Amino acid sequence: MLSILIPVFNYEAFSLVEKLHNQAVELNIMFEIICLDDASNLFTNENQQINQFQNCSFVILEKNIGRSAIRNLLAEKAVYENLLFLDADTFPVNENFISKYISQINDSEKIVYGGILYESSKPSKNELLRWIYGTKREALNVFDREKNPYLSFLTLNFLIKKSIFSKVSFNENIPNLRHEDTLFSYELKQKQIEIVHIENPVFHLGIEDSKTFLRKSEEAVLGLKNLVDSNFISADYVKLSHYFQIIKKYHLTALTAFGFRVFKSLFVKQLFSKNPSLLLFDLYRLGYYCSIN
Repeated sequence: MLSILIPVFNYEAFSLVEKLHNQAVELNIMFEIICLDDASNLFTNENQQINQFQNCSFVILEKNIGRSAIRNLLAEKAVYENLLFLDADTFPVNENFISKYISQINDSEKIVYGGILYESSKPSKNELLRWIYGTKREALNVFDREKNPYLSFLTLNFLIKKSIFSKVSFNENIPNLRHEDTLFSYELKQKQIEIVHIENPVFHLGIEDSKTFLRKSEEAVLGLKNLVDSNFISADYVKLSHYFQIIKKYHLTALTAFGFRVFKSLFVKQLFSKNPSLLLFDLYRLGYYCSIN
């Protein structure tokens, strides 16, 4: 019936698995929960307790293989046709989380995305940038997600059939620099596989501090540049690369890169403040994109 697949890296996944296990048992369905740890060095003892649950397993890989490869490996190990992917740093918002996904299982060729939420209370100042970005850009309701169904899709909470995953899996040939979900959604769109959006969110609990998030955002820009330069995706698919193409068209790349280097410290100061601006965050990423070209 259902294989629940959770990639783990340096995060405590026991609480998530316990919640999912209890919901699945209550529904009296055939299920399994597979957790693969990508060679972590934290929370391994806590996560080993996952093996005590019926139909659940936690295995630590000997070496780190990256976000794309571990998801493909999870799908390969799954017994059932219906695959529910969840990130380890998520937690179901509703008690009927599993049953909502079960109700979506039919013969249609589709992927089902349940959405994401963040805790409503503001975190500490050094985590504000990630929280504001997540709240404003990621935690969208179904109406807003359906305006751009493919780019609104995140890989931390979705249902897919194994038969579809065999057609569109995660590309292991790209650098481990994020945006693997962007490429995944782009290939779904190219193959005209529908993404159905429903209200079945998980809380995203793993909020990084602003310094870490900015560093990862720079990695993501590098990842996006690689996807565009390698012709894996169209430059027009993502707004950031689309705007870069406009700047490039008018020969403003060098000027924009110069401005970024001059004002970078001021950008960072504002983004690490009590009221970080997402507009400045977008300009920072665009300037960074120009600076690496």
